[in-house]
Amino acid sequence: MNTEVISDTIKKLHFSNGTTITLVGTAHVSQQSVGEVAQVIDEVNPDRICLELDKGRYDSKTKPKDYASMNLRKVFKEGKAFLLLANTALASFQKRIGEGTGVAPGEEILGAAKIAEEKNIPFSLCDREISITLRRAWGLSNFWNKCKLLGTLISSAFSKEKVTPEELEELKHTDTLQSMMQELSKELPGAKKALIDERDRYLATSIYEAPGTNKVAVIGAGHADGIIANMAKLESGELSKDLSDISNPPPKGHGSQIAQWVVAGLLIAVIVYGFVAKGWNQGLFRFGLWAAANAGCTLIAAIISGAHPLNWLISAITAPFAALNPVIGVGVFSGIAESELRKPRVEDFSNLADDAGTFKGWFKNRFLHALTLFITTSLGSIIGTFIVFPILLANFT
Repeated sequence: MNTEVISDTIKKLHFSNGTTITLVGTAHVSQQSVGEVAQVIDEVNPDRICLELDKGRYDSKTKPKDYASMNLRKVFKEGKAFLLLANTALASFQKRIGEGTGVAPGEEILGAAKIAEEKNIPFSLCDREISITLRRAWGLSNFWNKCKLLGTLISSAFSKEKVTPEELEELKHTDTLQSMMQELSKELPGAKKALIDERDRYLATSIYEAPGTNKVAVIGAGHADGIIANMAKLESGELSKDLSDISNPPPKGHGSQIAQWVVAGLLIAVIVYGFVAKGWNQGLFRFGLWAAANAGCTLIAAIISGAHPLNWLISAITAPFAALNPVIGVGVFSGIAESELRKPRVEDFSNLADDAGTFKGWFKNRFLHALTLFITTSLGSIIGTFIVFPILLANFT
């Protein structure tokens, strides 16, 4: 494979089988990138255009949104609330960057798709589904790194800093996903691997394998070096073209699940011990102490988070029992109850990215508020457990 450098953002790759791939690296939020993509397509006249976009994101940008299909109850039950939070925060961050530059994130890629349709040039969506990428980043991180990952995304969404011309120039060497993760790449190796390294390989393979002998690939500039390196390995046979190992969410680890069951088992054992060894009154006292601490902390969290008054009661009552069942969790009940008591409206879905960028928005937007309740009541229950558990153990004998 020979690499011909046309400019800082355009590189032509010539392969031994006669195929040429022109990589156009963009800033994702630059008006210059939009024009550059159109110019390259006109000059190269490719037989296929490859895009750094997955079907889910492409459909969300080009098709009418079906808000009726947004089922919060299903999201909570399937344990995807944290994933949805991360995705929402990411969308808010990208929107803020776009507002600072006057160009919507990914506009140059959508523009390339539009040009392809106008010129009857076939195009391929070559990126991995964003839901898989986020789930792999989430699954490959431990609990502490999950907190840092979510915190980074949310703090980026809340940031009010304007994008300067210098920062925009820097964005030409990375994309918005990478820019958020760069600072934490050393501390979050799992997230970096899923968000950057795996996507470089996935994009390289998808573009390399796409039909055509004269292809133009529109990608985030930050992926260029990784894609070129992976394509060189693909041509030499050093890298497999099989992507099955990075095309699905990682298998769930058993460590955290075991820890949850161990904690629940110890709590039940201590409470039961009170009934068996200390008598009925001591057993009731221990259970009451446990229930009061857990329900109380969860209730406080629900009130502070602005839950519906009826949800105060629901959260408090279900907290002690849900906390003993690692399969369910307290936040599931609170989140579902809030979404039913205050059903999200069409405008809540329409304004997700805007509302996610402000602290007030997470309380005003009913969709985001239900997610907020899921997090805060879960934390309230955990705090209640940590408060009461040492007390129960101290009175074990």
